This record gives sequence, structure tokens and C-alpha cells, in this order.
Amino acid sequence: MNRTMNLVGAMLLSAAVAAPMANARPVVAAPVMAQDHDDHDRDRDHRVYDPDRRDYHNWDDREDRAYRHWLEERHEAYRDYDHLKRKEQRAYWRWRHEHEEHEEHEHHD
Repeated sequence: MNRTMNLVGAMLLSAAVAAPMANARPVVAAPVMAQDHDDHDRDRDHRVYDPDRRDYHNWDDREDRAYRHWLEERHEAYRDYDHLKRKEQRAYWRWRHEHEEHEEHEHHD
């Protein structure tokens, strides 16, 4: 009797351990494609928040060009906008709003 209870207990324990594995899907590693930094920058259309104006801006090719122009004026090497300190991001948006009118006139000519 004691031997039968041990056998039944072992079978129940095995079933309890195996049950979650029955529904588990195998883990398959997906290859990660390396991407050129410039391609990443070109394709990174997303929205960026301007805390001073409390609005969002679409970060597209046009915004990226303006950002790169801002960096040039400051004689700074390219850094991803998302990696700037908040103080620098705010400085960019202040500069950006000061130069919006000039940019709009260039596109209408």
C-alpha cells in the first residue's frame, strides 16, 4: 500500500511538472539585421514632445534636416536627438521655433 501511494504521488508530481510544458511553444531566435546609422535616422519618423510649447512635432526628414542644421550652427558633431540632455532638447526647440518662418518662406518660393 505504501509503495502504491509513493508511485501515485510520483506520477502526480510528474504530471504537475509536465503540464505547463505541454502548452509551451518552443523559443526560436530571430535573426537581427544590422542597420546603418544613417538609414535608421532617415526612417525614424515619430513624434517628439516640445515641453516649452506643450506640443508634439513629427520627426521626419524635414525635421532631421533642421536638427542637423542646428548642430552645424553650434559646431557640434551629430548626436541622436533622443540622446541629448533635456536642456539641449529645449534649446533645439527654441531655435527651431525661431527659424520656422524662414523655412516656410523658402518652401513657397
